[in-house]
Amino acid sequence: MKELRIGLLLLPMLMAPVAVAQNKGGQTGTGIVVARVLWAQHLEAGHQLERRGNFAEAEKEYLAGVEEAERVESGEPALFRCLNYLAVFYGHQRRFAAAEQVSERMLVLAERLYGPEDPATATALNNLAASRCAQGQPGDYESVFRRVLAIRERAFGPDSVEVADVLQTLAVFYRSRGRYSEAERLSRHCLAIVEKTVGPEHPRVALSLSNLALVYYNQGLYAKAEPLLVRALAIREKTLPSEHPELATALNSLAAVYSYRGRYAEAEPLYRRALAIEEKAQGPDHLDLAGALNNLGELCRVQHRYAEAEPLYRRALAIWEKSAGTSDPGTAATLGNLAGLYRQQGRYAEAEPLFQQALGIREKAGRDQGQLALARLLARYAVLLRETKRKGEAKKLEARARGIVQRLEGSDYARFTVDIHTLANDPNAYSLRDTQ
Repeated sequence: MKELRIGLLLLPMLMAPVAVAQNKGGQTGTGIVVARVLWAQHLEAGHQLERRGNFAEAEKEYLAGVEEAERVESGEPALFRCLNYLAVFYGHQRRFAAAEQVSERMLVLAERLYGPEDPATATALNNLAASRCAQGQPGDYESVFRRVLAIRERAFGPDSVEVADVLQTLAVFYRSRGRYSEAERLSRHCLAIVEKTVGPEHPRVALSLSNLALVYYNQGLYAKAEPLLVRALAIREKTLPSEHPELATALNSLAAVYSYRGRYAEAEPLYRRALAIEEKAQGPDHLDLAGALNNLGELCRVQHRYAEAEPLYRRALAIWEKSAGTSDPGTAATLGNLAGLYRQQGRYAEAEPLFQQALGIREKAGRDQGQLALARLLARYAVLLRETKRKGEAKKLEARARGIVQRLEGSDYARFTVDIHTLANDPNAYSLRDTQ
């Protein structure tokens, strides 16, 4: 499931305005001045359009800014800045392959212009590592993020917003690996810096609150996540347009916590409002829309509203397969949810191939990706096998699920107890329930 759609952060570069480029004779040419003004205008226009949720037009402006910067003689610093805006935009849109391509170009440019230890180079490294990590590509991302952190601490100081941004990136990386103690510590540190630097009602604070909430959410600590998400939603309600996709994310996040605490009547209107925003702002094939459809489908399923849940799952699955491919974890999650729906209805012949397809996707993922989701999927499939009198096959899947959970049971899992029945029937695909 994609309730809290907070991925690895692609961080904006906080740079001073780039100086007006000069011609070879040292004089500022009129054409160069115009070009500089144009690229800056395109960046500002793109930023405003993105903030209003008009992403198609925002992309056009960012690309136009890149084109104008390329025309500026000695304008490589301007080009770097334009590329960074474009990379960040693609990251926010979860178009990580596109972000990777732009970030690769940024890195080559930054190393030539500024050297390997400059903050600009660190930004390019961060964007490139984050985009590759988000795509599941192998790599030593932790060392890259720590290098970025060290460069920014030297350049801006340990309590700067620039450092807080990298702390959050590293925290999200740890959270994605199940290293929750480290993720919580860094997320709290980031939140403290941001609150002190920009004030308690700034959108950056909302993002930090949501990321800390996600650390708790992924561990099933919903009572700790809820007040953070309530506050994050309030900030976004004040600072964003009423139909902005980030507001939909905040609504989805809080609704997910309400749902997993059994407060379905509170969760449903938030899910439906989020879905309406996504449909209007993102278009019919966006992955965030698929996530919203899947979330509402899960809410209907756990309340045994099967006739409502099935078309929501099917529409979400069609979007995942079209926009992300048949091997994406989001595709696997929705396949598993639809299979679970069919199993609950006794439609075993329809459920089993979906379980098998989802299992194939999960098993191909790296060991660092989605292991708890894989364990739950195995347990859910095992329930179907038991219900169809294949006890021996079910035991093999249950043993695999237990083995995965046992490998995960380090210090971060010490407060959890697990049995296969709970794992199979917990509606949260990514966490274990707190036993306290």
